[in-house]
Order: sequence, then C-alpha cells, then structure tokens
Amino acid sequence: MHNREKTINFLGLIQRAGKLVSGTDMVISSIKARKVKLVIIASDLSQATRQEVVSLAQKNSLPIIDEFSGLEISQAIGKARKVLAVSDLGFSKALQKKLNEGV
Repeated sequence: MHNREKTINFLGLIQRAGKLVSGTDMVISSIKARKVKLVIIASDLSQATRQEVVSLAQKNSLPIIDEFSGLEISQAIGKARKVLAVSDLGFSKALQKKLNEGV
C-alpha cells in the first residue's frame, strides 16, 4: 500500500474515532469555536468555498491540507464531502507526518 492510500485510509480511522468534522458549515462553525486542529479541503473544491475556508483557517493559524480530490475524501469517510477538519491534536500531527513522508 502506498503512502497516499495509507493517508487516505487514516482519514477513515480518524472518523471512526469521532475526531473528524465533515461538511463546510460544520467545519466553519468548529473553526470559529476553536475546536479544530487541522483543515482538509478537496483539491477540486469550488473557488468561493475554498477562499472562505482557507481565510478562516489562516486567521486561526490552522494547517491546511489540499492534497486529495473530493472523490478520494468521500471514499475515505463514506460520505460525499469536500471539507473536513480534525479535532484531535494527536491525529492532526500523525496525519501531517504521514503527508510529510510522501503522498
């Protein structure tokens, strides 16, 4: 299994652990409530939504991952989503480490 697949599968694990916020509105409200440690946006996200989520994440100094397509994200978590957020610091760091090892 390649690193990209492992990283995508890890998103499913984070969701099963209950530490994944999914959907644009939920992610935005969670960022505003300061409950998010990492934001994941699909590479094919619409420009308007991307701008809104990225600017809010940057304002809150949150790391942003945009390596995966909406299809990859949706398959990983079993729901049609293009915007996710990780609410756990440990999972956030582990996900970033997997990405840094090469996707």
